Amino acid sequence: MTKFRLTLIALALGAIASANAQNNPNGGIDPTMLQQIRQKAGAGAPAALRNAVAANPIDDLAKNYRNTTITDTHFSIETTPQSIHNQRQSGRCWMYSAFNVMRANFAKKHNDTLRVEYSHDYLFFYDQLEKANLMLQGVIDCADKPIDDQRVQFFFHHPIGDGGTFCGAADLAEKYGLVPIEAQPETYSAERTSRMRALVSSKLREFGLELRDMVAKKKSTSAIKQRKTEMLATIYQMLSLVLGEPVKEFTYAFRDKSGRAVGQPKKYTPIEFYRETQGNGPINGTFIMAMNDPRRPYYKTYEVEWDRHTYDGHNWRYINLPMEDIAQMAIASLSNNTKLYSSYDVNKQLNREVGYLALDNYDYGTLFGTTFGMDKAQRIATFDSGSTHAMTLTAVDLDANGRPIKWKVENSWGTASCHKGYCIMTNEWFNEFMFRLVVDKQYVPEKILKAAEQAPIMVMPEDPLFSTDD
Repeated sequence: MTKFRLTLIALALGAIASANAQNNPNGGIDPTMLQQIRQKAGAGAPAALRNAVAANPIDDLAKNYRNTTITDTHFSIETTPQSIHNQRQSGRCWMYSAFNVMRANFAKKHNDTLRVEYSHDYLFFYDQLEKANLMLQGVIDCADKPIDDQRVQFFFHHPIGDGGTFCGAADLAEKYGLVPIEAQPETYSAERTSRMRALVSSKLREFGLELRDMVAKKKSTSAIKQRKTEMLATIYQMLSLVLGEPVKEFTYAFRDKSGRAVGQPKKYTPIEFYRETQGNGPINGTFIMAMNDPRRPYYKTYEVEWDRHTYDGHNWRYINLPMEDIAQMAIASLSNNTKLYSSYDVNKQLNREVGYLALDNYDYGTLFGTTFGMDKAQRIATFDSGSTHAMTLTAVDLDANGRPIKWKVENSWGTASCHKGYCIMTNEWFNEFMFRLVVDKQYVPEKILKAAEQAPIMVMPEDPLFSTDD
C-alpha cells in the first residue's frame, strides 16, 4: 500500500472521528448541564470580593502580607559575592548562570585577587549559529519522514531559541572559547532577542523546506552540504548585523575585585582566553547534572535526544535523584565556596518585589474558593510545572542538625530586581520547584557517581520536564 493511500485512509479516519465527536450528544455543555453548573456554583462570592477581583491584579489580592518583607537574611554557609548581571529581555539565563559559576571558579582559583566578566554577546552569537546548523542538519537527517512527523515538527516548531543548559554552555565555550565583556559588549538585540529570533526562525523554516526538497529529489550529499553551508552564511550575516562580528583577537589585562588592572595587557584569541581562565581541559566530564523527577525511578540516568546546542555536542544527560541527595551535594559544594548552576519554576509563588520564594506567598485557593492540590509529579506530568529559569545557587542556611532551612540564589535580572539581585527561597519551596543542579564531581558521593555512569534511558524533548532554561 502506498504512502499516499495510507495518508488518505488516515485523513478519512480522522474525519470520521471528528464527525462522531461533533455528533456526540453527551460531550458538550447543553442547557441542562449549564443549569446544573450554575446551581453547583451557588450564589458565588460576596459582591465586595467580586468587585475587588474584577478591578485588581489577582496577585495583589492573594498576596500574604506577612511575606512581603524579608527579615531573615542570615545564611550559615555563603559563597563569595560577585557582581550581579542582567539578561534583560532575553532568554539567556542558562548562559548567565553558567558564566556565574565559571567566573566564580576563576576568582576562587586566584584567592579572589582577580576577577573576570565574560561576554555573553560573543558566545550567544555562536550559540545561535550552532542551533541554526542543528535545525538544518536535523531536517536533513529526518527528510525521509513526512512533514507532520513529530520529529520533523520539532525542528520546524523550534528552529532556534534563546534557552539552554549548562552542558550547552560548556560545549560552546570549549569549541569557540571565551572573551571578556570589554572585548565584545552587548548589543541592542542581544538584550532584546524576540525580533531577531523571529526573523532567523522564519528564514530557517524556509531553508528547511528547501533542504527537504533537495533530499526528495535525491540530490547528492555533497550538494546538500554545500547548500546548507550557503544557508548558514546567510544566518551568519544576519547574526553579525544584530550581535556584531565575533571578535577573533583582543588585548586584555585582568582586574582585581575593585576594578584595577593587574599586570600588563596581553593579546589573546578566544580559545587562549578560555584556557587562561578555565584551564586546558574540557569542562564536560568534570560535573554531573542532577534532576528531581518524582515520576521516574531514582538513581537512573536519562538523556534527552536532539536537545543540545551543537550538532556535534552533548545531549542533556541527567541522573534522577531524591531532593535529599541533591541538597547534600549542594551543601557540600557551597561549604567549599563553590557556586552551582541550578534551575527552577520561578513562575510559582515568587514575590518579585522582595525576591522571596515560599509556598504561602499567595493564597489563590482561598481567593477562588477552591484548592490547588497536585503534587510535584502530577504538576510535571500535566505541563503545570517544570524548569523555567536558571539561577546560581550561592548560599544555604542550616539548622542545628544540619538540615537546610532556606537557600539563596544569584539571579540575572539586575540589582534593582528581587533582593538586591538575589532570591531567597524556603527549603519547602526548594523541594517543590527546584529541578536541576550541576555539581562538580568532587562533591558527588561515590554511589551517585557510579549510578551516573550507567547507560542512559533515552527520552524525547517533548517530555514535560525537558524545556530549556530561559
